[in-house]
Amino acid sequence: MIKTVTLVPTLMTDDKQVYRNLVETFNTFTRRVQIDVTDDEFTPNRTLDITNVWWPNEWQADLHFMALYPSKYIDTIIRLHPSLCILHAEANEDLTPTFAKLKEAGIKTGLALLPQTYPGNVKQYLETIDHVLIFAGKLGQQGVGTDLMQMEKIPLIRELRPTVEIGWDGGANMSNIRALSHAGIDVINVGAAISKSNDPANAFRTLKAEIDKNGVVL
Repeated sequence: MIKTVTLVPTLMTDDKQVYRNLVETFNTFTRRVQIDVTDDEFTPNRTLDITNVWWPNEWQADLHFMALYPSKYIDTIIRLHPSLCILHAEANEDLTPTFAKLKEAGIKTGLALLPQTYPGNVKQYLETIDHVLIFAGKLGQQGVGTDLMQMEKIPLIRELRPTVEIGWDGGANMSNIRALSHAGIDVINVGAAISKSNDPANAFRTLKAEIDKNGVVL
C-alpha cells in the first residue's frame, strides 16, 4: 500500500496585508495550512505577532509557534484554537504543562526539532504528542535551502513512536519533494516554492502531482 503524504503550504510574513493576501490565495486550493509565528526572541527574524494571526473557520490550521517561553501565550493560542499547535523542543521551559493545557482545550500537540536536536533526547515529549516536525531550514526564513540529512531522524522517531504524524519543514521544492515523500514522512510543509510562486495554485498542484508519483519512472 502506497503511503499518502499531505502537502501543506506554509504562511509566514510580518505584513498584515501580505498575510491577508496569502490567506485568500491559499483558500482557493487547500484547507490545511501551517502558520509560522515567532515571539521576537526565538528567531532573528520577525513575523506577524501571534495576536494578529487568523484564518478561515473551515481551515485545518497548524500553528508553528517559535517561542522561548510558549506558556506565556497559552491563553492566546487557546483562543485561536488551531487544529494543531507545534512548539519547539529547544524552548527554555518544560513544555509538558503547556501540552497538557492544549490537549485539555481539544488542540493537537506537536514538537519541532531543530537540526541539532536528537529525537532520543526529547523522548518524554515524543511519548505524548500527536505530531513531530523535522525542521531542516533556517528559522524565520523561507527558500534558503534545506538539510536533507535531517531525514535520518525519521526512523529514530518511528522507533520511539511508530504511529506519530511526522512533518517536514524547510526547503521543500520540485527538486527534492519526491525524495521526501518516499522517506516515510506524513506531511511536507512548503513555503517559498508555493507562496513566492507567480501562480501559487499551480505550484501546489504541480508539487502534489510530484508527491503522488509512485516510483522512479512513473
